[in-house]
Amino acid sequence: MPGVEALLQRSYPRLLKADYAPSVLVTALPLISRAQPRLVACGTYYVIEDEGAVVAAGGWTAVPPQGHGRIEGVAHVRHVATDPDRTRAGLGRHLMEHIVAAARAAGHTRMDSQSTLTAVPFYRAMGFTEIGPIEIELRPGIVFPAMAMTRRI
Repeated sequence: MPGVEALLQRSYPRLLKADYAPSVLVTALPLISRAQPRLVACGTYYVIEDEGAVVAAGGWTAVPPQGHGRIEGVAHVRHVATDPDRTRAGLGRHLMEHIVAAARAAGHTRMDSQSTLTAVPFYRAMGFTEIGPIEIELRPGIVFPAMAMTRRI
């Protein structure tokens, strides 16, 4: 948990600032930069470590991020992050390949993602296509612009 949370707190503020207004980040970052205990412990959340530090993390669940609307055969990418000093080093690709393979092995045939605007090019490179823009309600009155994406697995 501490390693994942440290990664999120290093990654999201630096990587998202190019694509989000400061007014969005000031309310969203305290909420999205926290590790989710149930997600981290679910058995389908993975980390890549280097010398004891978590440098990439992410996973998948059969239950959508908001917890309702489960569709048989559909897996959901969850809380993926890479250390901002380690982007473009293949860590995200390696992690996503593992996530997709694990979801496929569990019997899923489609994977959906609620991507940050920053990560859309990464997900495209991983075979995802855009469904369209969405707003994720983090708390009442706090919304976070994102992109719904999907791919067959």
